[in-house]
Amino acid sequence: MTATTTDASPTTVKPKAARPSARRRLRSPALVLPPLLVVTALLAVWQTYTSAAAVDPTVLPSPWRVLSQGWENRQDLWDATLPTLQETVAGFGMSFVAAWLVAVLLDFSTWARRGLYPLLVASQTIPIVAVAPLLIIWFGFGLFPKMLVVTLATFFPLTANLAAGFASADPEAMRLLRSLGAGRTRTFLMVRVPSAMPYFFAGLRVSITYAVVGAVFAEYAGAENGLGIYMQAQKSAFRTDLVFAAVAVTAALSIALFATTYLLQRLALPWERATRRKDHP
Repeated sequence: MTATTTDASPTTVKPKAARPSARRRLRSPALVLPPLLVVTALLAVWQTYTSAAAVDPTVLPSPWRVLSQGWENRQDLWDATLPTLQETVAGFGMSFVAAWLVAVLLDFSTWARRGLYPLLVASQTIPIVAVAPLLIIWFGFGLFPKMLVVTLATFFPLTANLAAGFASADPEAMRLLRSLGAGRTRTFLMVRVPSAMPYFFAGLRVSITYAVVGAVFAEYAGAENGLGIYMQAQKSAFRTDLVFAAVAVTAALSIALFATTYLLQRLALPWERATRRKDHP
């Protein structure tokens, strides 16, 4: 009898792939860490230079002085921030409504698109620095002229991105709905509006960065209170540290509003996250 020898092949155990949630947790610090390191390095260089060169704080205050003096005057800064935030939210709300109305009109009417879109583009060549004082002369020092300045600063990116989003709708999906008897309005709501949402949020992020700056600039043109007035008053008093503190508050507001757009996009477009998980497991 011949003995039969059987060779047992070693079993190779492959390591499990990292879970998507773990990957996302690792990816989040990787997105935040580089800009934090850059900002920290810049602040360190700034602090070192002002300390080593003994720079006059009325010319260039150190970051530590800006932080400490801003904290000591936090109540005044907060009182100045509230009017600016009110102007920003009110003006951006008006811009939001106007952008949707105009973008829908451009999508529904070829004549409106041909007649209005070139004017919208041309409106971006008009400097707000020239328009803002006129708005103050026409409408006074109240809230409304500041809202108009914020609207002018943020209206075009929203409208242009919405119009581009409507135009990007899948023609096959539209033909399918029409073949099933859907009218133009229903087709618009079911196909063109969802297609425009990513474009809309892209425009929203661009616009929101201009909103706070637009409100501050409107206050420079003429106002009774706000961060713009606060900066002017501190500049006249040679309190450069408090001017920098007000600038830091303005930047923080813009960053906070910019980050809020991502939260709103997650809430409004939950299917986008599911699609991303499917494409990038």
